Amino acid sequence: MTGLNLDPVQLDRYSRHIIMDDVGAEGQKRLLDGDVLVVGAGGLGAPVIQYLAAAGVGRLRIVDHDDVERSNLQRQIIHADADVGRAKAESAREYVEDLNPDVDVDAHVTRLDQDNVAEFLDGVDYVVDCSDNFATRYLVNDACVLRGIPFSHAAIYRFEGQAITYEPGSACYRCLFPEAPPEGTIPDCATAGVLGILPGTMGCIQAIECVKGLLDYGERLTGRLLFYDAGDMSFETVPVAKNPDCPVCGDDPAIDSVADVEYVEGCTVPS
Repeated sequence: MTGLNLDPVQLDRYSRHIIMDDVGAEGQKRLLDGDVLVVGAGGLGAPVIQYLAAAGVGRLRIVDHDDVERSNLQRQIIHADADVGRAKAESAREYVEDLNPDVDVDAHVTRLDQDNVAEFLDGVDYVVDCSDNFATRYLVNDACVLRGIPFSHAAIYRFEGQAITYEPGSACYRCLFPEAPPEGTIPDCATAGVLGILPGTMGCIQAIECVKGLLDYGERLTGRLLFYDAGDMSFETVPVAKNPDCPVCGDDPAIDSVADVEYVEGCTVPS
């Protein structure tokens, strides 16, 4: 074995990483040792799972409670017509296993909630939030902030996307949005529609942030909210400062456990 215990097949598979001075065999080994939780295997989760698996992230934990629907196939590119009716997590697991045998996949057909989030976060190096509802987004934020686990968040709407990365000490999702909007005020993809390629762009950004985080390389989207408009093909970043009144990471936080919060749509504040 050579190259920090990478075998000849791995040296070939990841050769384009290994020849990069900023990655090399050591960086590839860090990716192979990485343990990442992906919350959601839909529009954002599909490219995240696809590219993290291809990059050789050694363990992927995939949590999604939904089944594949035919209307998903316009954008959720790891699922095929034959997968309609199957659990998304299981379809994603099969996709990864076919793509890269180096990756261990844990598929969980369940909804992330207050009762299981601690178990799913045990031993995780990074979380990628690909959820499509505010309750889960706040749960991921609060659980990760309280445990000091970095995560990437993204959201999509019609032709627009946004993304931000949390690392210990940076602004979190609640610094931006202390409370969820009232239920029904923000239309979802089923109501407003979404350009099928848009989640591919935003999911790739999340996958890059995750890989950079595992490699501890470059500047991440910490303290910056990225806006992408596919309509006029523009990217803009807006500085985001920590909010001293943030209920989870502020100077006098009201949340010290996810048990303190009611995580339902329109209500994500301390109970």
